[in-house]
Amino acid sequence: MPQLPSDDDDDAPEGLLHVVIGEDPPDRLDKALVREVPEEAALSRSRLMKMIAEGKVLKGGVPVTDPKTRVTEGERFELVILAEEDLQTLPENIPLDVIWEDGDLIVVNKPVGMVVHPAPGSYTGTLVNALLFHCGDTLSGVGGAKRPGIVHRIDKDTSGLLVVAKSDRAHHGLAAQFEKHTVNRHYVALVHGSPSAADPRLRGVKGVSFETGGILRIATHLARHRTDRQRQAVVWNEGRHAITRARVVEEYGLPPVASLVDCWLETGRTHQIRVHMAHAGHGLIGDQTYGGKRRVAPKAVGEAAAELANTFPRQALHAATLGFTHPVTGEELQFEAPLPADMAALVEALRNAG
Repeated sequence: MPQLPSDDDDDAPEGLLHVVIGEDPPDRLDKALVREVPEEAALSRSRLMKMIAEGKVLKGGVPVTDPKTRVTEGERFELVILAEEDLQTLPENIPLDVIWEDGDLIVVNKPVGMVVHPAPGSYTGTLVNALLFHCGDTLSGVGGAKRPGIVHRIDKDTSGLLVVAKSDRAHHGLAAQFEKHTVNRHYVALVHGSPSAADPRLRGVKGVSFETGGILRIATHLARHRTDRQRQAVVWNEGRHAITRARVVEEYGLPPVASLVDCWLETGRTHQIRVHMAHAGHGLIGDQTYGGKRRVAPKAVGEAAAELANTFPRQALHAATLGFTHPVTGEELQFEAPLPADMAALVEALRNAG
């Protein structure tokens, strides 16, 4: 299977994970492992500490049980990874907003706060739990017990459209389209400021350019942050290439202190839009991870709208459009999902303040 386009972490694999300590490492084994363990392993700091204590971190086949062990660049460690719990993913009667469904696939509008598939810390209440109840045993088994039918994902606190495979033939066909980047995915975001080709600052940001029609293009590589494994970072000589395009739909304030932006993906990397817009200096409103401390000024949009923007509890991001070729019938399908209530209310407040 090709790697899933993702905004979430993969489950930890079972078996042996080889880790090489990179340059300028932290002075302790535990801190170094937190930095170096691949994100897709989804190993929390507490789980890594437990593995060290249990002798599941090896060097040359010998357990290293002291988390304070000094490490050096180039050292190799093996992590013995076993499933923490053999938990069965069970059907749960959770309402779903079904946009489309046939015998091969289902398209749903995921609400804010719902995790896509079970993972450490979120074994219940996920989209998969809801799908197992709704679809019964008709979901594709390609994704395994914890990810049946899951072809792509979005963040827990991002709302919007997802397509899920109900048959194996649909799963393989959809995965191929995501791998080839032929799936049409547009996200609506509320960002600080307004990206403009007339902004001289943007012309000096590496990886940022403008195409015909004022379309912002951001092209970088993305990799796990060196010191914070929960974040992604823009890099240039490692990681995976990522390309985002964006177009300003509406501006709020004069000069603009916020804008509604249509973003579309050429690639699908973890947190891609959030990282890229922050790199361009236009982080998403409400994004506690990448948005920084920037605030919307009350004098630009009024006290009420500014308060709503500055206390927005999540990244203001919605997967609004999803288009693809039906992997079985060949029909061209495109779906749209309206803004969720919280983003719609923020847009309305900012719009009326202008």
